[in-house]
Amino acid sequence: MKKVFIVTFAVMFALANNVSAKVISNEKIDAQKVETASKIIADLQKDMQSFTEKGSGPFVAAVYDDKGNLVVKVANSVVNEKCSNNHAEMNAIKAAEQKLGTFDLAPYNLKLYVTAEPCMMCLGGIMWSGIKEVYYGVPSKSVEEITGFDEGFKPHWFKEFKKRGIVVYGNIEPELGEQELTRYVNNGKKIYMPSRESL
Repeated sequence: MKKVFIVTFAVMFALANNVSAKVISNEKIDAQKVETASKIIADLQKDMQSFTEKGSGPFVAAVYDDKGNLVVKVANSVVNEKCSNNHAEMNAIKAAEQKLGTFDLAPYNLKLYVTAEPCMMCLGGIMWSGIKEVYYGVPSKSVEEITGFDEGFKPHWFKEFKKRGIVVYGNIEPELGEQELTRYVNNGKKIYMPSRESL
């Protein structure tokens, strides 16, 4: 019995360390936060296909309160609503502000979960919204490799968010997200990309 317990513990410890090694954060990694975020982001990745079938872009975001209740869940709507600002994160922030009747989400201690790392624009939106915690799936490098979308320049954003009291966790269930992004591209769906001349 003792030997079985030791082996079981060793396997659990190895799995926990494997998860911790993948996930990155601007605070000491909290296993409970990672577990919760993994479930939510995995569900968002599964929801992505149903959103894209209705014309939405390949990213989904959700806002939860500090008790674990869903406030809003929305997708990227750049293409179907013809607005370059309508990334999933921006849509989620706007929907949460409308639902709560405020421009400042800080008093509500809200958490943003998103299927991929926020781009340059969304980082600004998150910073000014009052969102307290951000959890994302696919890192920008993978998003760019799979879709060709330009995520923008984001130097030291984990550190900058920490200075402003915003907790960040990344690389949560990235494989699921990469599969969904690949499916989106392979199905010939449109990726928003402004035309520009390279210098």
